[in-house]
Amino acid sequence: MKKINTSINFCISIAKFQTELSRRLDARLNGIGFNELIILYHLSLADGAKMRRIDLAEKLGLTASGITRLLLPMEKIGLIKKEANEHDARVSYVVLAPGGKTKLSEGMERMEIYCEEIIPENKIKKLEEFSGLLREIKI
Repeated sequence: MKKINTSINFCISIAKFQTELSRRLDARLNGIGFNELIILYHLSLADGAKMRRIDLAEKLGLTASGITRLLLPMEKIGLIKKEANEHDARVSYVVLAPGGKTKLSEGMERMEIYCEEIIPENKIKKLEEFSGLLREIKI
């Protein structure tokens, strides 16, 4: 096989990093996974701490069925709840529940500790540049 180009190597490296980061954070987040933490985070940023499922799926890069599979167990353990739209019965919202707020706060603290352990202080500026690059890449 011929040598892969830089762009392909970059994509493979990002995929491996994301998989490994998720696995390691899943073990540290006290009962929730990294994906669940990201869902809680996006809900916390939304107006009224609620979003339509499809909007939440788009934020995470998931399909509507993919987000539904993640949300069902979260609802069962009280991290989120459903809310009907009073103007349109076809639309429902995902709402950050009090239990979700608590888990989000705990999870963000644990994530901050882990990220400080793995990311050297002298690399923060490079990370900011790298984050900007990732936002610029059109998928």
